[in-house]
Amino acid sequence: MPTNVQGAVPLQQKQPTVDGATFKEAMSLLAAPLTVVTTRDADGRPWGFTASAVTSVSLDPPLVLVGIAHTSSCHGALTRVPEFVINVLGEEHRDLAGRFATSGVDRFAGAPLEDWPDTRALPHVPDALALRCALADRITLGDHDLLIGRVLEVRMAGSDRPLLWYRRAFRTAG
Repeated sequence: MPTNVQGAVPLQQKQPTVDGATFKEAMSLLAAPLTVVTTRDADGRPWGFTASAVTSVSLDPPLVLVGIAHTSSCHGALTRVPEFVINVLGEEHRDLAGRFATSGVDRFAGAPLEDWPDTRALPHVPDALALRCALADRITLGDHDLLIGRVLEVRMAGSDRPLLWYRRAFRTAG
C-alpha cells in the first residue's frame, strides 16, 4: 500500500467521486503517446498489448511506469515476467497499435517484430523507440496494476510523427 501523504484522503475512505463515464470522457481529452508493450513468458509465449498509460518516473535510477488493467488478457503474463519492452509508436505503426489493442486475435501473427539481441527473445518493434525494462515493482491501484520498469537498454529508432491516443482514436501530432 502506498504511503499516505499528510492531508491525502486514503483510497478506501468514502468520498464524492465522478462517475466512470464522466471520468472516461475527461481522460479522452488527455492526449497520450501510444505504445505496444511486449514480453515472453516462462514458456516462451509472446504477449503484448497497446498501452497509453506509460510515463517516466525517475531519472536516477531510470524508471518508467506502465498501467495494465486487471481484465487485460496480458495481465497475468506481464505481472510475472522479469523483463518487458515498451515500444513507442509512430504514425507508421497505426495498424500495429490496432492489432495489439484487439482482443481474441493472434497479435503476433505477421507483426513486424524482432527479438532483442542477447535476451530471452524479447520481441520489439525495430523501427520504434524501444525501452527494455526489468520489472522492478508492481503496485495495485483500483482496477489496474502499475508496472514499474527499470530501463536496462534503449533503442533510439523512432518516428518524427508520434502516434497518439486522443478522443478514443489514433491520431498524430501536428
